[in-house]
Amino acid sequence: MMKSKRSLKSLAKVGLKILPFILFLSACNSSVAPSFLKENIPQAVSDLCKKEYKLNLITKLVGQTLWVYLPLEDIVTKPPKPEKYMERFLVEDKKNSLSEGILKVSYSIKPVAEKELKQEMSLDKEVNEKIFNVLQVIRRVLFSTDNSKINNPLFFCIVTADIKNGFEIKQIFHLSDLKKLSYGFISQTEYQHRIVQDTSISALIIGDSQGTHLDYQNITLEDFIASQIQNRIKIKFQKPEVEKNADIDKEVLKIVTSTVDAYNFRNFSLLEMIDLLNAKKTIFNRAAVLGSSRD
Repeated sequence: MMKSKRSLKSLAKVGLKILPFILFLSACNSSVAPSFLKENIPQAVSDLCKKEYKLNLITKLVGQTLWVYLPLEDIVTKPPKPEKYMERFLVEDKKNSLSEGILKVSYSIKPVAEKELKQEMSLDKEVNEKIFNVLQVIRRVLFSTDNSKINNPLFFCIVTADIKNGFEIKQIFHLSDLKKLSYGFISQTEYQHRIVQDTSISALIIGDSQGTHLDYQNITLEDFIASQIQNRIKIKFQKPEVEKNADIDKEVLKIVTSTVDAYNFRNFSLLEMIDLLNAKKTIFNRAAVLGSSRD
């Protein structure tokens, strides 16, 4: 039965809660001789997924970004025991940007009366396993690519589409994060925070087994940093990971500093933090942002 638009919109709003266990990748440190050239990566991922898991994927390599489109049906379901979580803040999803050396972080976070909510919809268990299998294949292929070559993939994006109901989940990963997780340098929780995840509902998704509705493009580090900060804000305040009396501006600044530090990113001169709820803008120079991580 087709999922109601209301249910899918509700799921999209708290989409960061729908992938509870696909992140537990094998952390074995195996030595694999380089066996894939950059131009062969999309076909290798597609062939292995079809041969080993009977999954039909659309794969494209655009610049240094590997795109993987996984068309399925009925990817969400009602869980037998809905996950409970506390609501302490209303968070409006706002886009960030990083251009001409200025990192603009906009947010609207409103404290509300605390109440317990339930996750009424979740990712189907079998779909979760399919995404996990795709991740394992991508890991095998990218880890056995000749790293001495320039312009090898830095990012990969998995789009899991419900082509029956017009709903999709897009996840963007930085290859260095996958390696750090695999070798035990970062935790599962930190790894999850570094994945840029988005959900969308569109009639264009329905029946699109080839992923023609997607805008395949090369993902830049600047775009990834800005989007990850946006995602971390949602995680911190929707999950939530802070108490109701938290200093919101201070917590957002912590998110910015931890994100730029994670990638040793220095390609910005100013940070503009824009509190839309209170119509307030705070500007920091790069030294102040980096220095705040040591406070």
